Amino acid sequence: MDPVRNPYSPGAGTPPPELAGRGDIIDNARIALERIRIGRSSKSMLLVGLRGVGKTVLLDRIRENAEARGLCTLWIEAPGNRSLPSMLAPQLRLALLRLSHREKARALAERALRGLAGFVRALKVRYQDIDVGLDFSPEAGLADNGDLETDLQDLMEVVGAAAQADETCVVIFTDELQYVRQDELAALIMALHRAAQRQLPVTLFGAGLPQVRGRMGKAKSYAERLFEFAEIGALLPEDAKLALAKPAQDEGVEIESAALDLLVPQTKCYPYFLQEWGKCLWDVAIASPITAVNVEAASRQVTAGLDESFFRVRFDQLTLTEKRYLRAMAELGEGPHRSGDIAQALGRRVQALAPTRSQLINKGMLWSPSHGDTAFTVPMFDQFMLRIMPDGAWE
Repeated sequence: MDPVRNPYSPGAGTPPPELAGRGDIIDNARIALERIRIGRSSKSMLLVGLRGVGKTVLLDRIRENAEARGLCTLWIEAPGNRSLPSMLAPQLRLALLRLSHREKARALAERALRGLAGFVRALKVRYQDIDVGLDFSPEAGLADNGDLETDLQDLMEVVGAAAQADETCVVIFTDELQYVRQDELAALIMALHRAAQRQLPVTLFGAGLPQVRGRMGKAKSYAERLFEFAEIGALLPEDAKLALAKPAQDEGVEIESAALDLLVPQTKCYPYFLQEWGKCLWDVAIASPITAVNVEAASRQVTAGLDESFFRVRFDQLTLTEKRYLRAMAELGEGPHRSGDIAQALGRRVQALAPTRSQLINKGMLWSPSHGDTAFTVPMFDQFMLRIMPDGAWE
């Protein structure tokens, strides 16, 4: 098997050769964006799911499709150490500069650029990480109060007016949305709400870990009516098989049915793991067809590789107390687990462990499916914890 021709693509946000099982979500996104473009009511969309389910890939595909249809797109990845205004302002500037070259939108886009200048200057004292070139002088009284909630609403209104004049839609694509600070999230929701009330073509398509749903609700109680939360989970078994088999078939290689039947349960149908297993399976196979024997060899290599990369990079960011908390969870199984059961496994009181649990949620390692429940955000992390901290060593 030629390693150069290996079609599989494990990686952070790397598009797979076959984006299986996501057609309905892509189509729903297209309909929503086209409705917003023509002034019809439609909700913003948030892709919600665990690590490794392909949220970033799916969000990027929706963005590519939107750009191909002439929509004006912004792309933001929200790290935990930057403010929303610092990430949003440069992207808005680029979008408005593009709109300013369109005859129908030029005057309104230039006014929006003046609004952006006032927005940046007024908020620079509070958000010192804002660093963006200003192409116009501020317009007095436009998005320049120095209050993020008020100014962002005013700014989104003038941005939406420019997009409306050009018969397009401004779409803010935001990945890792769970890392946006709560007050900034509230301001963004209010701005989108104002745009929706005035039927202006500005919307948000985002992706985040499962806890982002609760954070949106805490930021603004009406968020659940403003957003469609699309659950992105593991693929159906038939879609998982397609994601593995079709890329190989396109290269003239067959994967035997018995091999697929053995392989799919090991990946638990998570898109990232499908790519990891597929890549290794191709590399260990000598020739077509790929057999169940090849699967057994590949699985050993994939597990070792994931332990040293995908899992280990997260493990190394944890304190010893946090590691012990996760190891106690792993001892109980895949989860989710009651906080009381985890505390009992550690011989501690629930209240004493609450800060550790909160830290792990803030780091994106855990989430709470319901009150008092705790679950891993990384699939198969429970099995990794059992391997990395064997029986007796963690206690």
